[in-house]
Amino acid sequence: MKQILMLVLTAIVVVSCSSTKTMGEQYPAMYEEKPVTIAIMPPINQTTHAEAKDYFYTTMYLPLCEKGYYVFSPYLTMEMFQQESAYDAENFLEGDLSIFRKVLGADAAMFTIIKNWKRNNVGGKLTVDVEYILRSTKTGQTLYTREGNIKVDTSVNGGSGGFGAIVGLIATAVNTAATDKVIAGRKCNAYVLTDLPAGKYSEFYEKDSKNPAGKKFVKATVK
Repeated sequence: MKQILMLVLTAIVVVSCSSTKTMGEQYPAMYEEKPVTIAIMPPINQTTHAEAKDYFYTTMYLPLCEKGYYVFSPYLTMEMFQQESAYDAENFLEGDLSIFRKVLGADAAMFTIIKNWKRNNVGGKLTVDVEYILRSTKTGQTLYTREGNIKVDTSVNGGSGGFGAIVGLIATAVNTAATDKVIAGRKCNAYVLTDLPAGKYSEFYEKDSKNPAGKKFVKATVK
């Protein structure tokens, strides 16, 4: 019986270890193509919050720069996107991206799909669901993709006792209402893009391929 138990435990360990991919294994195209420059496409908004698209668009620049990539300023590229009918990024999601390589010199284009943006003022939660897709402008293949369902916890502790609970409830509702799309977008980006391989201008460039990769779909609550 002990021998059988040991064999079962060993098998579980082997399976669990083998199922954990490295970043190099999960995103091989990133390490093959080695993109340096990224153009941020206007988000594809699948929610009823029309303003979420423009607000979230402004949050993508900094996290990609911090990852070591040269990122074209969204403000400077917006006019071009509008002229090329690229403001509706869904038209390019699976289409030819060579125009962005030719005009901008971008190696890759980052697409984002906003799937959910739900605010619960009383419960103190702002739920954001965004899918990130990085495509090569040279080959058209998907270099990186990950989706995050992130709950931003905006609850406030009003103290103990009945009065404190009421104060906390009111403060939570106000705080949640004040947590706008920019703040929520930044928190979602920061959490999900931790799994993006480092770019040329990062000290971790070509050093993270052996690091364990995260799940393609991540769900978490952040403060």
